[in-house]
This record gives sequence, structure tokens and C-alpha cells, in this order.
Amino acid sequence: MVWTQEQGWQMRTGSDAVFHPQLVLFFCASRLERLDMRYAELRSRYTGADIIGCTTAGEIAGEEVLDNSVVATAIEFEETNIHVEYTDVQSMKDSYNAGERLGNSLEKKGLRLAMVISDGHTINGTELVQGITAVLGSGIPVTGGLAGDAAHFERTAVSVNAAPIAGRVAVIGFYGEHLKIGHGSVGGWNSFGQDRRITKSEANVLYEIDGIPALQLYKALLGEKAKDLPGSSLLFPLSIRPEDSSREAITRTVLSINEDDNSMVFAGNMPTGYICKLMVANFDHLVDGASKAANEALQISELQTQSKRSLGVLVSCVGRKLVLGRRTADEVQAVRNILGINTALTGFYSYGEICPHGQLLNCELHNQTMTVTTITEED
Repeated sequence: MVWTQEQGWQMRTGSDAVFHPQLVLFFCASRLERLDMRYAELRSRYTGADIIGCTTAGEIAGEEVLDNSVVATAIEFEETNIHVEYTDVQSMKDSYNAGERLGNSLEKKGLRLAMVISDGHTINGTELVQGITAVLGSGIPVTGGLAGDAAHFERTAVSVNAAPIAGRVAVIGFYGEHLKIGHGSVGGWNSFGQDRRITKSEANVLYEIDGIPALQLYKALLGEKAKDLPGSSLLFPLSIRPEDSSREAITRTVLSINEDDNSMVFAGNMPTGYICKLMVANFDHLVDGASKAANEALQISELQTQSKRSLGVLVSCVGRKLVLGRRTADEVQAVRNILGINTALTGFYSYGEICPHGQLLNCELHNQTMTVTTITEED
């Protein structure tokens, strides 16, 4: 269902309506008034379900990308069990511990997927992911994303069987031998310029690159667009990787800048000694990246096609949405073209995407990436 101020709630599917959903996912524009009322309406309709949601930088409903709306997807399983837990964080310093608390709240036996929906403002996404995977181990995929606030970067909120509030982090555990889980994450950005080294950082705060104050160097690289910081940084993220190339490069985007000490705060950790490189968007490559992410999900789920009724949860980045503009729906349509009409698509534009790297189950926080999680029940 989709809610808008003009039309209220409207069903987007008819014959596919569920009767006894165990789970409702909802994603809502951050600046809508009375989000507590929207939650109350969902609770009244779906009395027996766990209702989990968050604020966004854009909502995904089928092939559509919406703004200023609420998108709700009711999910009914035949054999699968789910378990929902949450924790609250007061500051970024609690991020790793929050991940540990969530990991310890889930029974490992039979766990096939842990989906995380997190506040996007008071969290260090890297440390949150590291905390939960330290408990669950590498054999259980962890996917999800960080709540958004359009391009404002001021306040985000998460709902766990209550109206959305700031500082909350939810995890949904999916259990059952009939589950087929797929996941994929691909960026599609082009790197340019020379390799540089992070020479001073602390967690997700970057102080120096090649011994030069980070913000000073970043402004020099951006040229005329530096005057629009921090917003323009969404168009020019950084790729980072270990010097020995032992892990794939991941993309990091800027959350805020500090003119006083020339530092930059990123959505995830920026380890000292890592190699970094500036990136820029290519429209066609971004859309192609979404197709590749959907193909990865199919391959990992070991399904040739999504012939059975399935759920696809798409978490893409606010930076991609700003770059693609009117073409934003193209990347969602690209996913639809791969997964087919039997997959119900829902999701949101985020401040950070959580997904493993390909066949490797080492989960990472990504930025500027389209991530796809597919959930299917097999006979």
C-alpha cells in the first residue's frame, strides 16, 4: 500500500493481498507530519504482525520511486518464522556494542538472514555491522540499511512496533529451511585521479590524506563544486581499500564537514593506511550496477528465475538518487527486469547500505550502492 497526503492509503496490488501477515515493512518520508498516525493505521489493519520501518530519502514501491509518501508491504510466510529485536543508541561510540546486542538477541539455530534497519544519524554503520557480524559469524548474511532524511542529514527515525523514533536500531531474524535468500550489491561509479593514502583518521572521521588536511584537499579536487559542500560530496564519493588489495574496494560518502579542523565525517570508518580515490557518477553505469546487483542476488539464491512469489527489498543510496534525478526509477526498473513480475519490490533510499560482498558473506556497510535482498520460500 502507498499513502500520500492527497489520496490517503491506496492498495497497489489486488489479487496478491495477504490474509495473515507476520511482518509489515514500511518506509516513509522523513518530513511528513503525524507519522505516528500512519503507524497507528497500519497497526489497526495488521493487528498480528510485527511492523518495522524507517524514514527515508525516497520510497520504493514496485517500479516507482516516490517522495513524501509512506510505502507499506505486508508479508505472509507459510513455513518461515521471524524474530524482531531492537536496541537504542545515544551516540556513535555505542555503535559496535549496539551491533553486539542485536547479534546476541537472535537465536543462531535455523537463522537464514538478519535484516537490519538502523537510525542513520547517530550511528557509525561500519561499527554497527562489525558488532553484529562478530556475534553471528560469517555464515549468516546480514543486509539492510540506514534510515534517511532526504538530503537534509538532520534527523532520522526507526519504527519497531511503535511510531518512529530517533536512535533506534532494529533487526529481523528470518528462520526456516524452506527459505532461499539472495543478496547483491554493486555501485557503478567511476574512479578518477591518482591513488592517495589516508594518513590520519579516527573511526569515521577523516583528518588527513597524503599528509594534507582532508577537507582542504577535497575542496581542491572538487574545484568549483566545493562551494556546495557538504551536499556536493554526494556526487563525488571516495572508494577505499587496503593497500594490499586483500579486500574489494568499498565506497564511502560524506555526512558532514568541519571547517574548524578541516576534517570530514563519513557514513562508515575510514581506516588509517587505506588507499582512497575520488569517484564520479556515470548514469548508464549506475543503472547497469543495479542490474548486476539483482543478478548477484539471483545467483546466490541458487534460483535460475524468480518463478515463485518472492520479496525483493531494495536499499539504494541518496547520492545515487541525487545523481540520477528523473532517471532514478530506471535503476529500480533494471532490478525488475532481472527479478521479474513475481517479485514484489519494496525499499528505500538510505544513508548507508548493508550487504555482503558477492558470494563472500563478509558483510559490509556500503555507500552510493544499490543493494538487493531477495526472500523466497521453496516447497
